[in-house]
Amino acid sequence: MWYRLGQFILKNRVGALLLLLVLTCVMGYYAVQVKLSYDFTRAVPTDNPKMVDYQAFLKKFGADGNTMVIGVQTDQYFNKDFFNGVATLGQELKKIPGVIGILSIPEVITLAIDSTTQKFGPLKVFHYPYTNQQLLDTAKSVFESLLFYQTILYNPKTNAYLMGVSVNKDTINSKSRTRLINDISATVSAFEKSSNTTVYLSGMPYIRTVMANRIKSELNLFLLASLALSALTLFLFFRSISATIMSLLVVGMGVIWSFGTIVLFGYKITLLTALIPILVVVIGVPNCIYFLNKYHTTYKEMPDKEKALVNMVGRMGIVTLFCNIAAAIGFAVFAFTKSPLLQEFGIVAGINIMALFLISLLFIPSVLSYLPAPKPKHIKYLDNPLLEKLLVKIERWTFYHAKWVYGITAIITIIAIIGIFRIKSEGFIVDDLPKKDKLYTDLKWFETQFQGLMPLEILVDAKKSRAALKMETMLDVEELSNYIATKPEAARPLSIVEALKFANQGFYNGDTASYVLPLEIPASLSAALRSKEKGKSDFMKLISQFLDTNQQSTRISVNMKDIGSVKLPILIEDLQKKSAQIFDSTKYNVLFTGSTITFLEGTSFIIRGLKESIFWAFLLITLCMLYLFKSFRILLCSLIPNLVPLIVTAGVMGWVGIALKPSTVLVFSVALGIAIDVTIRFLINYKQELPHFNKQVAPTLVQTIRHTGISIIYTSLVLIAGFIIFCWSDFGGTNALGWLTSLTLVVGTLTNLVLLPVLIITTSAKQKE
Repeated sequence: MWYRLGQFILKNRVGALLLLLVLTCVMGYYAVQVKLSYDFTRAVPTDNPKMVDYQAFLKKFGADGNTMVIGVQTDQYFNKDFFNGVATLGQELKKIPGVIGILSIPEVITLAIDSTTQKFGPLKVFHYPYTNQQLLDTAKSVFESLLFYQTILYNPKTNAYLMGVSVNKDTINSKSRTRLINDISATVSAFEKSSNTTVYLSGMPYIRTVMANRIKSELNLFLLASLALSALTLFLFFRSISATIMSLLVVGMGVIWSFGTIVLFGYKITLLTALIPILVVVIGVPNCIYFLNKYHTTYKEMPDKEKALVNMVGRMGIVTLFCNIAAAIGFAVFAFTKSPLLQEFGIVAGINIMALFLISLLFIPSVLSYLPAPKPKHIKYLDNPLLEKLLVKIERWTFYHAKWVYGITAIITIIAIIGIFRIKSEGFIVDDLPKKDKLYTDLKWFETQFQGLMPLEILVDAKKSRAALKMETMLDVEELSNYIATKPEAARPLSIVEALKFANQGFYNGDTASYVLPLEIPASLSAALRSKEKGKSDFMKLISQFLDTNQQSTRISVNMKDIGSVKLPILIEDLQKKSAQIFDSTKYNVLFTGSTITFLEGTSFIIRGLKESIFWAFLLITLCMLYLFKSFRILLCSLIPNLVPLIVTAGVMGWVGIALKPSTVLVFSVALGIAIDVTIRFLINYKQELPHFNKQVAPTLVQTIRHTGISIIYTSLVLIAGFIIFCWSDFGGTNALGWLTSLTLVVGTLTNLVLLPVLIITTSAKQKE
């Protein structure tokens, strides 16, 4: 069948190439329309309890985590020139499209009786620009007496000051986010330069945008570098520009088709689907190498180009089909998880790995048929003395040192298994960044000075309209807030209680002793909050942020340190226990939510989904191998060389302290696809050669090792060259993807060339007995 298919492709090579050209043009048309997703909550299913809670919160209070923060540390803050500069910075930031508000010291208010109107209300503390230092010093004294702002806008112990920049939620979740963050950063940089002061930038919008853009640009850069290095390695092996270009075209078409698929399915590029081009390289390059190697091997034996091409398709067509099926299964199982991000990744990866088979099968023989027959220099690599010596040594180990092979494998596996028990599964909001990176150090500065920036929201539902403003509710909110404030991982919580304390202090002429919760909520305040009139004062808007429209629910907003997915659940559990003691469950529902919890839940969900998917992928691939070889003996021989590389990789992660997270768990999926690919190619070649040697195992293995071994080694070297470039990444996940995948390639090559033949000999001998 496959030989006839080879003849059919060569006979209709023009049609095959035209079909690929048309399909690539169509997919290219869609590929250029691909967009980047900026939604960071899609890792969690919509029916996940934590996502349901978060959506309920958003419905009542709008988005959280939409504030970028700017910090300085100086004892000259209230110098009139510096202060005027800060005030000007705030005004400049307000002009940027997408900025909806500024919270800074020059804009703060106090509550007092207006001497003109004799009404109690908000008054500005500072009246900039200042030309008189004494006037500024007087206003400073008033400001420092307002306890509401302490630890929120400044740290009195360290002379650290903060400015909050609220950004539009629609802008920050669109492609305009980069423009917005760049405009803010440029304005801040100008201030930093003019004031000669170090400025710190952070906040969820800033962190997410900078990280997403850097990962995206870095992946593009390293993908191009990876392709270039792979192409150079291919050229050094085959000594043929045409073969190198042909291989790159196969990979290039695969990348175009993958982006086109993303658009056709209505998806956008996520941090997971952005890795699909890397998978195209992983699958596409071996397809090309094995096809070319079989073509060159056959042509060397019988110098007839057409017969060599037909034999290439006949021998390698079924091998490549099952290799791609196994790899496609390995990634397609993600489509059966509940995570939208994993589903999209699985669907696109599965489809395009199979599309690569079609591209390789039609393109490679058709193009080779137009190219001149291989010259001696093109097939010189088949007689590589170093490789021949290496393969001879492998043969000796296979036939004469089986016990050593088993012993070394067992020792390495045991050490690796011990390492597996050392693996930690932990994720952080700012993950994978070098500890010296400014994005990381700036976040840690804010954590040191202001106890963190990651938003945690506590929603208190009083179950009755207007019950949120009852004194009983306020006292309970205050008690929980005071308990949270004792935690070193959290900043002082903000709630309506703090706003009412602020109002009470103002009512008593700014007396700091009056910064306490008033004994009764004024009726005028309750009526003002229910008012739907426009033009509420800044203070009324502040209070409104902590109440829903019918005053049934109130929120406690807490900024936290980035303590990670291990410590966060422990802290939340502690706070939940305390809230259960404070709030009567018959009168209140207390909900812990916020983008921090949702983000880390998404990380945990992806890790769980990847783990489960790897298990099901291995199971399905096992069934596929059983169908292909129809032998439990061969199945056993095939599984062990694939398990060992995965165990070794996981063990190394445990020993060197690399945590399980989305970027590192994905390594196992890539590793499984690579290892299975090598195993299938070796075993099918062994199965094809067996009849030619009267079903004698030893000579068949010698032939398989010598012929397939060259392809396996060359493929591994090319892929290692492609992946090793990622080791120069500044991001821990990308760096780990590079060296862990390279490690798996080395181990997988050794297990399939050394351990697999030994297993075949051992099981064959026992079968004869």
